[in-house]
Parts: sequence; structure tokens; C-alpha cells
Amino acid sequence: MKLKSKLLLALLATSSAAFAQTAPAAPEVTYNVGVVSQYRYRGIAQTKGQPALQGGVDYANAGGYYLGAWASQIQWLKDASQSGQTPYTGSTELDLYGGYKFENSGIAYDVGFLRYQYAGNNYSTPISSGTQYANANTNEIYAAGTVGAYTFKWSYSLSNLFGYVGSRGSDYFDLTANYDMGNGITLSPHIGRQVVSGSAGASYTDAALTVAKDVGNGLSITAAGIVTNANSNSNYVSSSTSYHQGKSAVVLGLKYGF
Repeated sequence: MKLKSKLLLALLATSSAAFAQTAPAAPEVTYNVGVVSQYRYRGIAQTKGQPALQGGVDYANAGGYYLGAWASQIQWLKDASQSGQTPYTGSTELDLYGGYKFENSGIAYDVGFLRYQYAGNNYSTPISSGTQYANANTNEIYAAGTVGAYTFKWSYSLSNLFGYVGSRGSDYFDLTANYDMGNGITLSPHIGRQVVSGSAGASYTDAALTVAKDVGNGLSITAAGIVTNANSNSNYVSSSTSYHQGKSAVVLGLKYGF
């Protein structure tokens, strides 16, 4: 990665934990599976431009409480390995989250906790003298507010952020709009700012424009154009492949919810 918002169902191509939405009238469990042409998180490539299988399960009740799990293939840990050093392991990201949604004075709020789990990752193994990352597993809390088509979300890391030593207390600020264009089409512009505590040189801004089409029977397709100003930042160049994880991309996605 090195760095990593299921924005809404429509933002399949760029995401992973949900924004504020209205609580269901009765408890419900929903599932989703999908594939993307590549996995991007907060604008940064997670699969070196390669396709990824993804899927999740969500529980929500009428009281506004919810729990969920979501998983995706990744490659950034392997790509961070260096020749002659112990290879980094971990090919799956598992997001575990829970929170509470409510409305007040016309604003829909969403507060919660999110755990990014990289099973079997050994990212804390030194790769060279004086160079050390932390375990990639990351804990964040988040708060979001939605007014009409606009959602602002703030995420705050309670641990080191995706393996950066000393990055506890990092912030991600996310502003997204979701415009209903009719005929099942949603247009979603987004801008975000990742602030990496203790490593200002790794901070960056990302932006995306996503078009989603609900084709019925639980199936949706998406196309997203993604840019970041990390495209000239050496922190986001793979150590083993020289692939630049912050470069611009177009991401296509197909998702089925049931």
C-alpha cells in the first residue's frame, strides 16, 4: 500500500466501511460479492493494478446498530518485500466493523469502529538496517454526517496506520456527494485527505468520480476515475516491483447484493 470508506453501495470500486444510512425497519442481514478491475483504497493501489475478488456481510437493526465484515484480495504487502530479505506475507484484507446510525435535526449520523486485519502478515520484520515497519493490522474509529446528497466522514487511527511506525493518531477526512441521476444511475464525486501522523511526507490528497448503475436484481456496475497527489511520492513506490501505487487509474466494478 502503504496506505489505505465503503462510500455507499455505489462506490464498490474505491471502498470498504459504510457511511450513514437510514436504519432498517426490522433487523436484517445482507450479503455482497463482487469483482473490481483493481482494488484502490483512499486512492492508493492495493493489488498492483490487478483484479480483486471482494465480498461481505452486514447486520443492521431498527435501533440503528450494525455489524459487518468485508474482505478483499490484496498484494501490497508482498510488493513491499525487498530482495534478500524475509518476504512479507498477507494476501487478504479483512475489515471488521460495527457502529450506530441515527438521525437528528435532518442530519444522518454514523459513528463506529473499524479493524483492518491482514491475516498472517509479518510487516514488522526489519527489511534493512535501521528500517522497521509495524504490524499492518490497523484500528480506526470514525464519525460521519450526511445532509441531503453530501456526506462528510472523519476517521482516526487508534494504532499505527497500515504499518507506519509512530503513526498512531493519523486522520482521514472524506467528503463525498451522491447525486441520483435517474434510471438507476448515481454520480459520486469524492475528495479525501490522508494525514499520516509522524510522517508528514507520506500524507496526500485523493479524488475520485464514480458512476454507478443499478441494473436490477441486486446487481450494480461501477466505473471510477481516481487521482492522487501521491503520484510523485516515493513512499508509494513498491520496493520490489517499482509499481507506483498513487498513480491515476480507472477502476471498473461488478457487484451483487442479496
